[in-house]
Amino acid sequence: MGPALAEAAKSSELQPNRLPGAVRGPVIETVYDGVSNDLLTAGLGKTGLMGGTPAYVNPAAPTAAELRRNAIYVNYRALVDYTAAGGMGVFYGPNIDVNGQDTLGEGKVPGREYIAWSDDGSGQRNVTLMVQLPDSFNPAAPCIVSATSSGSRGVYGAIATAGEWGLKRGCAVAYTDKGTGNGLHDLMSGAVMARDGTLLNAATAGTEAIFQAQLTEEQRAAFNAATPNRVAYKHAHSQRNPEKDWGRHTLDAIRLAFWAINERFGAPDPNRPKHHLATITPEQTLVIASSVSNGGGAALAAAEQDRDGLIDGVAVSEPNASPQGSHRVKIQQGDRRIQTVGRPLVDYFTFANVYQPCALLSDQAGLSLNAAFWPAAFTTIAQNRCAALASKGLLTGATLAEQANDALARMLAYGWQPESNFLQQSHFRFATNSIAVTYVNAAGGFSVLDNVCGFSMANTDANGSPTAQVPVVQAGLFASGNGVPPTSGVNIVYNPSVGGAKLDFVAISPSTSQFDFALDGALCLRSLALGVDAVTGAPLQGDLALQSYRVRAGVDSVRPLGRLKGKPTLIVAGRNDALLPVNHTARAYYVVSRIKDDADNIRLVEVTNAQHFDGFIAFGALMGYDTRFIPLHVYFNRAMDAMWAHLKDGAALPPSQVVRTVPRGGVSGAAPALTAANVPPIADSPAPGDLITQQRNRLYVPD
Repeated sequence: MGPALAEAAKSSELQPNRLPGAVRGPVIETVYDGVSNDLLTAGLGKTGLMGGTPAYVNPAAPTAAELRRNAIYVNYRALVDYTAAGGMGVFYGPNIDVNGQDTLGEGKVPGREYIAWSDDGSGQRNVTLMVQLPDSFNPAAPCIVSATSSGSRGVYGAIATAGEWGLKRGCAVAYTDKGTGNGLHDLMSGAVMARDGTLLNAATAGTEAIFQAQLTEEQRAAFNAATPNRVAYKHAHSQRNPEKDWGRHTLDAIRLAFWAINERFGAPDPNRPKHHLATITPEQTLVIASSVSNGGGAALAAAEQDRDGLIDGVAVSEPNASPQGSHRVKIQQGDRRIQTVGRPLVDYFTFANVYQPCALLSDQAGLSLNAAFWPAAFTTIAQNRCAALASKGLLTGATLAEQANDALARMLAYGWQPESNFLQQSHFRFATNSIAVTYVNAAGGFSVLDNVCGFSMANTDANGSPTAQVPVVQAGLFASGNGVPPTSGVNIVYNPSVGGAKLDFVAISPSTSQFDFALDGALCLRSLALGVDAVTGAPLQGDLALQSYRVRAGVDSVRPLGRLKGKPTLIVAGRNDALLPVNHTARAYYVVSRIKDDADNIRLVEVTNAQHFDGFIAFGALMGYDTRFIPLHVYFNRAMDAMWAHLKDGAALPPSQVVRTVPRGGVSGAAPALTAANVPPIADSPAPGDLITQQRNRLYVPD
């Protein structure tokens, strides 16, 4: 214990170091030596993370250590472009030091890992909290970085982003799966997941499962008889609407980090043998709330809810945050006035779920996916979707081309950027319906029994029919899954499909008798979001009206306020983001928060040629991203560096600006390597034509 801590320990005001009230023990502590295993790479090092998938000794029963290793491997590669040509090992990665130099070798980080539940004792919440405390942590200059998982991922979901950045700085990193996580309940076999990823039986799991659906045995048996081979997922079916608590869970993780730090470095408690005092306090600790996507939204929510002064600054990328009061925001990009701003995720995703499969046929977007991802039959089904929408009066145009262009125009009018047109096909293929289904279920607090709008979740066979889980895949799902189907063989199923339940992509809608990507289900989800019939505009009746009320109330409960209480904040966003469009998220939050806080210490950095899924860039010719998009992760790291310099050294935050990047170009699948010329720095003094400016509720963004 250094002199400063020794002096602090003498203070009569120091409190015993107690677990935060939200934590249900015990806390599991594991020491990693940084050679055989470590905090950042699970012993794989940079080379292993960039190599092939690590094998299990027994794939039918992976060990907890193997599942942790593979979870880190999968989550790392899901969040960043993991190829050397795309920047891994050159601009970021375990081997790159805090100055951007390749000096850290394999980049393994020794230290301690602490894991606990946030729960009320019932086992129904079981939010995973984790703290990684590197050996390089300096108790004389303590720091904490939050790393809430992106998407619906498990607790290692932000290890490649905020985790890597924080560990390299010697900070404790506070993780949480924020109540979503990769929690599956196989309703046929009764299999559920333990916190370490191994499988348990729901009947005997007690309070130790990440998630189990709240069903009686009679309900489960009846459900299985009516809809066999289905599964429940935590994000969709926990009945807790976890998004409303993402900020609280992030704060719980930060509090657990303070506990872990003081267990390691705090002065001995004279009144409790083998215990410690809370010697290291928030007042002397630099804390940055950070992460990306949903984790970024959680960091903003935590900053808003921080009543204890834990957080000093915020740095996030592509945050899911559409604040209250967004309807007053006006945005102009160049000469174009944005028509629709700041809608909540359930609203714009259910809109996209209706129109995107037709819009992707527009000649302004164009089919871009390799046949491995988009067989020719899907193009025919997309054409059917256009025709069905036109027949219901939801599109105009006598020809397919006119209908597709109208669908895309409607999406652009609803807040998407023309710069993201290329992404419509891949986002519909991999994200849109699954997110619409998951978040409508979550917002409404629905049970798996509800089969909302006819959708369920199951493995499917070659014909699209629900089939049993594959045991060897299920055994590794903690590592391979992302928490929101489709994932690791689990797909979205449309139960009312003509002829029997089918995979949503090959479902036949009853109202059209056509393969149309389950249009009837998409229109039902849209109706629940709107509160009226999506086709006729008539008020909903009966169960649909009640379900819609629950969904809309749940959506309202998760919208942030936009009050950051003076905390310096730096938001990074990709202009081409088609998943969380900037007009609904980063731009809207920036304006609202600056107005509500009357603050000048909130910054927005918008990056051209950048989109949401850096991991997709690595797929090369299969997806066509590599020639067009640079990794936004580079700018997340630079935003974190800027916030660190601001809090640590008093450096000025960079002005709000557009950073103009240069795509790699070339031939997809063989794009030239990323260079510094492709990713220019965030400017301390941007050119006047790059400045983002605001006048009251109006935001002006240069083209």
